[in-house]
Amino acid sequence: MAFFSSFASWAILSLVLIFGVIVLKAEARPKAFFVFGDSLVDSGNNNYLATTARADAPPYGIDYPTRRPTGRFSNGYNIPDLISQQLGSESPLPYLSPQLRGEKLLVGANFASAGIGILNDTGIQFVNIIRMYRQYEHFEEYQRRVATQIGASQAKLLVNQALVLITVGGNDFVNNYYLVPYSARSRQYPLPEYVKFLISEYKKLLLKLYDLGGRRVLVTGTGPLGCVPAEMAQRGTNGQCSPELEQAAGLFNPQLESMLLELNRNLRSDVFIAANTARMHNNFVSNPQAFGFTTSKVACCGQGPYNGLGLCTPLSNLCPNRDLYAFWDAFHPSEKANKLIVEGIMSGSKSYMNPMNLSTILALDVYT
Repeated sequence: MAFFSSFASWAILSLVLIFGVIVLKAEARPKAFFVFGDSLVDSGNNNYLATTARADAPPYGIDYPTRRPTGRFSNGYNIPDLISQQLGSESPLPYLSPQLRGEKLLVGANFASAGIGILNDTGIQFVNIIRMYRQYEHFEEYQRRVATQIGASQAKLLVNQALVLITVGGNDFVNNYYLVPYSARSRQYPLPEYVKFLISEYKKLLLKLYDLGGRRVLVTGTGPLGCVPAEMAQRGTNGQCSPELEQAAGLFNPQLESMLLELNRNLRSDVFIAANTARMHNNFVSNPQAFGFTTSKVACCGQGPYNGLGLCTPLSNLCPNRDLYAFWDAFHPSEKANKLIVEGIMSGSKSYMNPMNLSTILALDVYT
């Protein structure tokens, strides 16, 4: 009888604990999510700036739920939106949005700004954009704001447990080194040395991000720089990708991944996750039909060869079915292409996500 009573008590306690864990899980807030980088991940910060690097006019946003432009360089959702959906969370608001206050602050924030690069002299033609050092200043300011709301220790925990995405580097080639013939940077460095310089500067940015509290950081490489419609129109020949920019991406991305793995070894933790978005892109760029696209050369919105010249505007050519196009405009993937990229981020093998994919990260973090 005593055994039964003891067993019954243990069983009831176990059920209570299990039920308690289930309730806690159900009530737990999803991870906060912070985004840094350029137009591939900008969700509208540049709407608040006097710059030409904006996506706040139609037909941008034509497939977004509101059917209105939001500042995303997409026909619909961008990569941060789609990752947020995987986190079970709403998308973090642009840091400059006046709506980012109260409970919205605890979701995270998007600090990205179209046109920026690793280097401060990248995108100078856009004038008023939020360069990386300034994005970090905003992040520090964000943490002070959150600390006043939930306390310093909880704010630190929120940041340490958050997911961070950083996407930067492509503009350092297309809007710097190759922006004009005989650019200042191309006169200063041969391409291999320029790539080494970029990697060394990027390493400093990532270590600063670690110092600011980032502990789970997805770092994307460049996309297929030479195969975007803009470069096909301006530098490609006979429908082929630009060899110079493909060489640049081919040098940059492997060195970026090696640098991230070195940082992890030095930190003795898998802080930085290399997302090989170039390989993800190249899958549907090289074989678009296999992924349901009719073309990976012509942008849905634009003008000129491959719809690759100038901006996407209300006067541009506009395709009727965006899901058939790998590229939305001259530089940016369509929403459907973004979904394929995020599928790779979530479940890609080690050749796509090194040392692990996002699904593995989320599963591990449940138990830590």
